Amino acid sequence: MDIDGVLTVSWQPLPGTVEALREIRGAGLAVALVTNTTSRTRASIARTLADAGFPVSAGDILTAPAVTAAHLAEHCPGARCVLLNSGDIAEDLSGVTLVDEDRGDGEPPDVVVVGGAGPEFGYAALDRAFGHLQRGARLVAMHRNLYWRTDQGLRLDTGAFLAGLEKAARVEAEITGKPSPAFFEAALAHFGAGADEALMVGDDIESDVLAAQRAGVTGVLVRTGKYLPQTHRDASGTPDHVIDSFADLPALLRDLRGSAQQQL
Repeated sequence: MDIDGVLTVSWQPLPGTVEALREIRGAGLAVALVTNTTSRTRASIARTLADAGFPVSAGDILTAPAVTAAHLAEHCPGARCVLLNSGDIAEDLSGVTLVDEDRGDGEPPDVVVVGGAGPEFGYAALDRAFGHLQRGARLVAMHRNLYWRTDQGLRLDTGAFLAGLEKAARVEAEITGKPSPAFFEAALAHFGAGADEALMVGDDIESDVLAAQRAGVTGVLVRTGKYLPQTHRDASGTPDHVIDSFADLPALLRDLRGSAQQQL
């Protein structure tokens, strides 16, 4: 399941979500929280959710930064990376060599890593990234989300800036978070499940739900968070299931289990 917009908005629990996750845990189902959130580490996310009553620990959480670190270790071992991100996620980028541009040692970075958008995404920072890409640096992005939901409404996210960088530098970013197939493969490996045994719950119809379905996972769209009726209508596919809220998931799971038993 996704976190932001599904379990919480601005880290405050949505109605009934704590109780629903407790019921799912009580039924003995394995749970993984998969998120493109790039403003906090896994440990910080776990603490915030646990304080709100959710039965989760850091080991239940898979973040885009953690998957990005694994991607860089496999595909760019030893690379010097410059990070453009809002929030301190260094703890989840273990093993990644981050270059401090403010100190400037004269050596250009090998990789531009783009995380979540925020005030750091000003002209000077984007122009520096553009210059690195022109000189041959690879572009790795944790996600393409255009916006996310907060208690103040929708806020602009990385995808809007990333599209400009790609077009200007004539490069294509390597995406490590959702909707990357590798992200869902990592989530399945997290609890040793096959795609046909798993179900993905999200508020982003493209990055969460349809991307999971392309990976063979059953998709469930919730009408909370960033959900918009227009986006639903214009989507590139149809979700397997649509529910009003994560609070309705236990009932859906009971229905699916009942249907499976009848077929047997």
